[in-house]
Amino acid sequence: MLNYTTFGTAGAAKPLLIAHGLFGSARNWGVIAKRLSDRGQVIAVDMRNHAHSFWDDDHSYPALAGDLAQVIEEIGGPMDVLGHSMGGKTAMVLAATRPDLVHKLIVADIAPVGYSHTQMGPIEAMRRVDFTHVERRSDVLEQLTGLEAGVPEFIAQSVDIAGKAWRLNLDVLAAEMEKTIGFPQVQGQFDGAVLFLSGANSDYVKPEHRSLIKPLFPNAKYAKIPGAGHWLHAEKPREFEAAVRVFLDS
Repeated sequence: MLNYTTFGTAGAAKPLLIAHGLFGSARNWGVIAKRLSDRGQVIAVDMRNHAHSFWDDDHSYPALAGDLAQVIEEIGGPMDVLGHSMGGKTAMVLAATRPDLVHKLIVADIAPVGYSHTQMGPIEAMRRVDFTHVERRSDVLEQLTGLEAGVPEFIAQSVDIAGKAWRLNLDVLAAEMEKTIGFPQVQGQFDGAVLFLSGANSDYVKPEHRSLIKPLFPNAKYAKIPGAGHWLHAEKPREFEAAVRVFLDS
C-alpha cells in the first residue's frame, strides 16, 4: 500500500486523490491539497519508489495505476483524480482501465504519448552527492550541479538528512526510465469528465496529441495557465488551484 497523507474530512464533494510526478512526493502538494480540502477530503500519495512508499523493481504505469486503485478501494471510491506528469500518466492509465474508480480526471501538463527527453540528468546528479559531507540540506544543494534552475531545490526535498540517503529508488527509476518517459498500450476508455490542464509556456501537450487523447478520453476538455511551464502547480499555485476548483465543482 502506498503511503499517503489525508487533508480535510469527507464532505459533499467526492474525495480528491493527487498523484505527484517523477522525483516528487505528497509533501510537494501539501499547500494545494490543504487549500482544496475546504471542499472535501484530499488524499496525496507518495508513488512507489518515492518518499515514504515502498520500493519495487516494477515502475511501469500499469503497476503505478494499480497502486492508486488500491488506495481508492481501501478508502472508498470513486474519487476525483489529479495527476501531474508521471502522476498524470498514471492517472490516465487508471481511468482508462478502471473507470469505476474515477469520477473526474485532471491531467496536469502531460499527454498519453512517449517523449524523447530523459530525466537521467537529475539521477546522475543525485548519484554524485557525497553524503559523507552532508549535514544539512544546503550541503546537498551545493553538490547538485549541472541542473536547470529550480531542479536542485525540488529534488533536495527528497533527501533523508538523518539517514544520509535519498528517499528515491534511483537504481530502479534509472532502469525503468524508458517506461516513465513512454506510455503503454492501453485497452479501455474513460467517458467521464476530463481536464487536460497545461502551462501555456510548456510544450508537453500539443494540438497534435488530441487525436491520441480522444479515443481514450472522448469528453476531454483543455485549458492553459498563462505564464506557467511544466511545473504549473508550483509556478502559478493560485491559478492552478482555481482552475482545479472550477472544474471539479462544475
